[in-house]
Amino acid sequence: MGRDLDDVDRSILYLLQQDARTTTAQEIGDQVGVSASTVRNRIDALEADGIIRGYHPEIDYEAANLPLQVTFVVTVPPTELSSYSEQVRGVQGVIDVREMLTGRRNIQVDVVGTSTRDITRITDSIHEIGAEIESSEMMRQRHVQPFNHFFLQGTDDMSARADDSETD
Repeated sequence: MGRDLDDVDRSILYLLQQDARTTTAQEIGDQVGVSASTVRNRIDALEADGIIRGYHPEIDYEAANLPLQVTFVVTVPPTELSSYSEQVRGVQGVIDVREMLTGRRNIQVDVVGTSTRDITRITDSIHEIGAEIESSEMMRQRHVQPFNHFFLQGTDDMSARADDSETD
């Protein structure tokens, strides 16, 4: 199980989710009310504890000439979920694999391609692994936002904290 986060940790995570690339430790410290060195130490601890697992670019695949984005819902034997997930991640064009807890429809696979030929090749590869594609959905737009439990302390954007205090 993870560790409890205080207001400073949550504020740092909130701001990193908004813009981890160009936000400096000094800017975060100024907004959170702590020093830049405290921010760097907290980020180091969050990384060491596995809470922050990486920093990834948000890619506009259509702008990168990969206009087709499809999500496949796949069923594999539950006892071999990890093995199938690893094999699926090895298919060219697969960008995200989520392992689900349920027995059926237990892997969601996001893929990108330039043409229906690419998508067909990916589909065939998934079938060759022995996985059953239950459904597929073509994505039009994806909207990502910071998780609302991470808030910036001292601002009106602390509704999650107020909810926490009501249950105590």
